[in-house]
Amino acid sequence: MTRLTLDTINPNVRAAKYAVRGELAVKSEEYKAALAKGDTSLPFSQVINANIGNPQQLDQKPITFFRQVLSLLENPQLLEKEDVLINHLGYKTDVVERAKWLLKHVGSVGAYSASSGVPAIKESIAKFLEKRDGFPANPANIYLSAGASSGVNTLLNTICAGPNTGILVPIPQYPLYTATLSLLNAKCVPYYLEESKNWGTDLGAIRSSYEKAKADGVDVRCIVIINPGNPTGASLPEEDIRGVLDFAAKENLVVMADEVYQTNVFVGKFHSFKAVLRSLQKENPGGIYDGIELASLHSVSKGMVGECGHRGGYFELVGFHPDVEANVYKFVSIMLCAPVIGQCLVELMVNPPRPGDPSYELYRQEYDGIFQGLRERAAALHAAFSDMEGVECGPPQGSMYLFPTIKLPQKAVDAAAAEGRTPDEFYCMRLLEATGICVVPGSGFWQKEGTLHFRTTFLAPGTEWTGSIVKFHKEFMDKYR
Repeated sequence: MTRLTLDTINPNVRAAKYAVRGELAVKSEEYKAALAKGDTSLPFSQVINANIGNPQQLDQKPITFFRQVLSLLENPQLLEKEDVLINHLGYKTDVVERAKWLLKHVGSVGAYSASSGVPAIKESIAKFLEKRDGFPANPANIYLSAGASSGVNTLLNTICAGPNTGILVPIPQYPLYTATLSLLNAKCVPYYLEESKNWGTDLGAIRSSYEKAKADGVDVRCIVIINPGNPTGASLPEEDIRGVLDFAAKENLVVMADEVYQTNVFVGKFHSFKAVLRSLQKENPGGIYDGIELASLHSVSKGMVGECGHRGGYFELVGFHPDVEANVYKFVSIMLCAPVIGQCLVELMVNPPRPGDPSYELYRQEYDGIFQGLRERAAALHAAFSDMEGVECGPPQGSMYLFPTIKLPQKAVDAAAAEGRTPDEFYCMRLLEATGICVVPGSGFWQKEGTLHFRTTFLAPGTEWTGSIVKFHKEFMDKYR
């Protein structure tokens, strides 16, 4: 008899769900391994992991400036041969200078840093935030993290005091939030986004969810906003952000702004919660907005950087009580520190080459090329969905995802039930088995009852694979019509 069984492990772990790496993802990896061993029995020759925002897994190339600097940080002995680096290996002088600067402040990427991050890197982030928002940032309120996910974990662990703590979470949502709340045995208070308005926030829905939870005795403490959206791709206008902040101020809610896709915006422009909050405070001196507690998060995993595996990110705290910040610091100290090489990558993200720098031209070319490629693939995928029977999808606005609605025949719904699956899960499984394309059913994101969706990235190179989805969909609909 083993000491641990499914019945004796932590029930909160057992209850947590994380669909983007669930059964479909596991099966896609099995297919990938089979293809690598020469299996020719499958009806496809490659697996496309469109289930998770993992750009470099799908052939997005690293930014040269970033990787060159990192190579010198990992092996500082290379700096003893500057002439070889510059004259024979294509390194620019600003690459060498940045590596020296970082090594001066970090010491070694193999050593622990201060718990909240390297002070000089926090200062670079503060300068970036001031330039982005038009308002100053205090490095002391910035915490480096192992990607934004680690920051979310830190914040939710600090905010959630017990099983009666409620967190307002947008639905559909990135399952990190519901999974973490399950682990903490805290309550998710779902509020539904408005699909007919490009997945915008609906203050009426937020208020209704909040009031219902309060009436049920839930201590609702925080509202989560993902902007640009995951899985929806929505990019919020400033008026929506003002509305959320106004609601938070009146109801005394902490605001957690997940802004990791802030450079992935195709329609309009990105508005940070920090900039809008500071504007509201400036317009209403001494007013209700002065008391808002805002935590905003960013990461090197998304955008044009796409360095998921380096696990770099940060969060900034605004308006938090010093005693609370001290406990946030204690929590991150328990985890020792974020990966130092990831911290260095954050510094490169917020402080990239500027016009006139030797590396700027190539950096700009690579950055713009990645952005344009994402936009083109998003448009191609959206066009494919527009031609598919029973599929509706708003135009791509931002992030790395599309979240189309699908309407399936009753025979397909019945076939799904016979397998013990939801209809959207059944559809996604058949898609994977027929094409090697792995997407995530909408049920993994807590979609609205009575609706069916799936989430797909548009990171895979080229646009030919979209034709495989169109072909599969027609055959699926014909089969179950």
